[in-house]
Amino acid sequence: MLITYPLKSGLYVNMTNRCSCSCTFCLRNNGKGVYGTDSLWLEREPTVDEVLASIRAWDLSRFKELVFCGYGEPTMRLYDVLEVARRVKEMRPELLVRINTNGLSDLVYGKKTAPLLKGLVDTVSISLNTPDPDEYVRICRPKFGPGSWEAMVEFAKDCTASVPDVVFTVVDEPVTSKEAQERCRAIAASVGARLRVRPCETTTDGPPPPGR
Repeated sequence: MLITYPLKSGLYVNMTNRCSCSCTFCLRNNGKGVYGTDSLWLEREPTVDEVLASIRAWDLSRFKELVFCGYGEPTMRLYDVLEVARRVKEMRPELLVRINTNGLSDLVYGKKTAPLLKGLVDTVSISLNTPDPDEYVRICRPKFGPGSWEAMVEFAKDCTASVPDVVFTVVDEPVTSKEAQERCRAIAASVGARLRVRPCETTTDGPPPPGR
């Protein structure tokens, strides 16, 4: 069971298969692993202690970031993610912590979740993917349906008060046109976030593309 894996300057943490979206372009639809790793599909969700043991097995001085990002949505286990982050911060306070998320945790838990990240998460990277709420429902297929895009943008805005670095991401063409990317850039600026355009990845084989 692959709980942690290195990618460039980050140690990535894979805590769940569950996700509140089923994006049409998701890498997990195209393979069982990613960039030469073993399968990222978990046979079961690891406990917090198992995650910490997997993290401790690495020389953490190799890494700049601990990144919660696997084949599922990490905030489906938000409280466990934050407990891992807290204990890692106690071990290595200089290690940055990032969560890659679809930004729908408020809908999962029925409350504002951004304040929970304060002091534990240095960067939250949120998949915006489109400036259009209806298009978001079509391509990201959130289980909460209409209203999900708006909740995600509100979560990002809330994060700017609790997290030093808030990033919206979009997938490059053909998923998101250049015109739509510029509209997304304006949305990011309006909530106090920055925008990063991710390469459109169609395979899990080979090395990671620039900017991953």
